[in-house]
Amino acid sequence: MLLCPVIGKLQHKRVVLASSSPRRREILSNAGLRFEVVPSRFKEKLHKASFATPQAYAVETAKQKALEVADRMYQKDLRAPDVVIGADTIVAVGGLILEKPVDKQDAYRMLSRLSGKEHSVFTGVAIVHCYTKDGQLDTEVSEFYEETTVKFSELSEEMLWEYIDSGEPMDKAGGYGIQALGGMLVEYVRGDFLSVVGFPLNRFCKELARLYHAPRAPGAPRPVQHDSIPAVDTFEDLSDAEGGGSDPARANEGLEACGAQPQAPRPREADLNGVTDSQPPLPVGLLELMDGFKASKALLAACKLQVFDVLKERGPLAAADVAREIDASVGGTARLLDVCAALGLLDKSDRGYSNTEMASLHLASDGEQSLHGLAAYHDGPVWGAFTHLGRAVREGAAWTPEPLPQAPHKCSTEATLQFMRASHGLSKLTAQHTGQDGPEPSFLPTGCTGALAHKLVQEYPCLQVTIFALPEVIKLAGDFETDARPSERVHFVPGDLSSDSLPPADLYIVCSLLHDWPDDRLHGLLSRVSGCCKPGETLDLPFLPALAFLHT
Repeated sequence: MLLCPVIGKLQHKRVVLASSSPRRREILSNAGLRFEVVPSRFKEKLHKASFATPQAYAVETAKQKALEVADRMYQKDLRAPDVVIGADTIVAVGGLILEKPVDKQDAYRMLSRLSGKEHSVFTGVAIVHCYTKDGQLDTEVSEFYEETTVKFSELSEEMLWEYIDSGEPMDKAGGYGIQALGGMLVEYVRGDFLSVVGFPLNRFCKELARLYHAPRAPGAPRPVQHDSIPAVDTFEDLSDAEGGGSDPARANEGLEACGAQPQAPRPREADLNGVTDSQPPLPVGLLELMDGFKASKALLAACKLQVFDVLKERGPLAAADVAREIDASVGGTARLLDVCAALGLLDKSDRGYSNTEMASLHLASDGEQSLHGLAAYHDGPVWGAFTHLGRAVREGAAWTPEPLPQAPHKCSTEATLQFMRASHGLSKLTAQHTGQDGPEPSFLPTGCTGALAHKLVQEYPCLQVTIFALPEVIKLAGDFETDARPSERVHFVPGDLSSDSLPPADLYIVCSLLHDWPDDRLHGLLSRVSGCCKPGETLDLPFLPALAFLHT
C-alpha cells in the first residue's frame, strides 16, 4: 500500500474518469482510487498533421476528453466534480500514428506494419481540477505523457489472421491488447507496461505527488528522490496542513489506513492528513436515480416541442431561431437546448445547435427508425401513471386520468393510436435485429401493427404469420407503414387474447404486456396456449425488465 499517501489525497474529492476503458478502470481501482466513470463524448477527430509529435496529439486528446466531461457535468448539475482524469493511448511507428482499426483489413495493415519491429506506445494523461468562479466553470489542467517501447516478433500470416479473427484488435490502439491475447505477439517491452495497457500508474502517482506537495518549512530535510514510485516516507510533505505542531494519533490513523504499522510521532509536516477510510463513499448512483427524471423529461419535452424535427430540417440554428420555430421563449429554449446538448442529444458549436446522428435517426418524427411515438406515449399516459405511483401502490391499481391503452376497447381511439404509434416505432427498430435470428416454422405473434411480422416473412420465404389482435387494433393497423414490403403471408385475425380460441401455430409469441394480469387470467392464457401446442412447438414470452412491472 505504498501508494496510499498519494491516492489518499483524492479520497475525499469527487473524482471522475473520462473513459469507458475497462483496463483503465481496473488499473485505477486496483490502486485504491475511488472514482466515477463518465465516458467522454469528445469526437477524436483532431488533425494529426497539426501536431509536431505523436505524444502531443495523445496529450491534447486526453485533455479534450476530460474537459468535455467536466463541462457536460457542470451543465447538467451546475456543479462540476473536483477532478476529471482523461487519457488517450496511441501507437506510433515511423512517425505514423496508429489508433483503433476500423475493420479487419485495417487491423491487418496495422499489425503487418508492426511485425518484427519496435514501436512506441504513448499514453497522454490530463488531470483537470474544476472550480466554480463567478458562476462559471473554471479549470486547471495538468498534463503529461508516458512513452514505452514495444518490440513485436515476426508474425506469420496464419498468426496474424488468427489474432484478428479473435476480435480483440478492434477496440485497441494499434490493433492489439498486450494484456490479453496480444501479449503473444510481443517480444519485449522497455518502459511502463501499464502505460501500454492504457494508463501509466507510476507516472500518474508522481504527478499527484507534485500537484499536492505542501510547501516545505525552512530548513526541513529534503526527501530522497526515487526513479520508481516512492515509499511512504518519501511523501512526508503531502499534508494539507501548514505550520508546526504534531498530531501522532492522526498520523497513525493515516498509516493504519494504508496497511502500515504506526510509527513514533513526527513533525506536523509528516502527518498523513485526510488519508483515512472513515467517510462513506458518495452515493453517486443513488443521487443520479433521484435526479434522473429531469433528464427524461427534458428529452420528452424536446420531442413534444418538435425540437429535433426543426434541427434536422434546418440546423444548425441559434437558440433564438429554434425558439421562433417552436413558438417558445428564447430563455427557456436556450436552457432546454443546453440540457439536450449535455445529455448527448444535440451538438453545440459556434454556429448553433444541431442534431446528433442518434437524434436525427430516432427522435425526429420522420427519422428512419423514429421513436418519436414512444416518446409521446411516455410523456403522456405513462408519465401520468408514474406521477401517481404512490396512490397506485396504496390502492393496488394504476390511477391515470384515462386508462392506459393496453385494453383498447376501454380507451378512446386517440389513446389507442398513441399506444400503437409507440409500439410501432419500437417494433420497427427491434425487427431489424429479431429478423436475423427468427424461427423458420409459422408462428403467431400477438397484435399491433405488423412491423415485426412483415420483417420476418421478408427474411424467411416459407414463413406464414398470423397476427391475433383486438378488432379495434386491426382496424387501425392499416394506417401504419412498415419497412418491409406488404406480404400475403401476413394475416390479421380479430380476437381477444384472454378469452377467444387461438389460431393454430408452431410458435406462439406473446407480445402483450402480461405483467399486470392477475394470476388466474395469466394461467388461463398459458393453459390455452399449451392446449394448442403440438409436441415440439414453442411459446415465447419476451423478457421483461424489472421496471416493466411498474408500468400499470
